[in-house]
Amino acid sequence: MKRVLVVDDTKNIRTLLGIYLKLKGFEVLLATNGTEALSIIDTEPVDLIFLDIKMPEISGTEVLKRIRAKGINAPVVIMTAFATVKNAVDCTKLGAITYLQKPFTTDKIKTIIDEMMTEEDPSTKNIEYQLMIIKQLITENNLKKALDTLKVVLSTDPNTPEIYELISIVYSKQGDLRKAEIFHNMAQQWK
Repeated sequence: MKRVLVVDDTKNIRTLLGIYLKLKGFEVLLATNGTEALSIIDTEPVDLIFLDIKMPEISGTEVLKRIRAKGINAPVVIMTAFATVKNAVDCTKLGAITYLQKPFTTDKIKTIIDEMMTEEDPSTKNIEYQLMIIKQLITENNLKKALDTLKVVLSTDPNTPEIYELISIVYSKQGDLRKAEIFHNMAQQWK
């Protein structure tokens, strides 16, 4: 049985997720804040974490940083009512596999769980989401962050031509046409 940790300061969210996950056969651990979550993680192995971003004391982003610093690579689903590109990029860099926008339905939870169960490596599952965030950064002309994020994504998934094409676009916008051409040609080799 897989063990899931649900971390949220809102009781209704913890209850909804807890009941749904138990019905799906998971062992569920609940934490009301980041401190509790870190304490549980220190004593209990977990296979999946649902983590709220906005919590008192320690934010979900900080909890995620500390989890990764401990060498814990369990997949993390970020839950938030306030999705921002910055949060998405920061959490993706730290290995969050997807966002769960509040309010959410049990159908959305089912979709995430189903996708995770069919994926061999959940860390690569969400390439489409990561590319969507990167495209948004490029649109906002936040080229440095877009390029930094692209490099992280490329290191985990070097076989997606769109990554090379997006890197080419960023370099082109930055005026480095030589690098833009190199990455464009790399993208073309996949076609």
